[in-house]
Amino acid sequence: MEEFIAIPAITVLCYLAAELYKALVPEAFYKHIPALCGLVGALLGLVGYFFLPGFPVAENVFAAAAVGAISGWAATGANQCVKQERKP
Repeated sequence: MEEFIAIPAITVLCYLAAELYKALVPEAFYKHIPALCGLVGALLGLVGYFFLPGFPVAENVFAAAAVGAISGWAATGANQCVKQERKP
């Protein structure tokens, strides 16, 4: 069951990191949000690999970082889906 929880958890944490970033920096720096989400996701993937025994879908360090980065970029996509739905 935990493999179904780890990946969405990384996505949610990256989404929250992006929202915090938006609250702290001027709008001119919003273009860095996808890179921020990817980096935070990769770091969370590595934290999960090293500190959570049996971290799902991560057989090695590179896989853990890749899964985390992709989960982070999914947060950017989720944000854009909501943003585009609000447009008239």
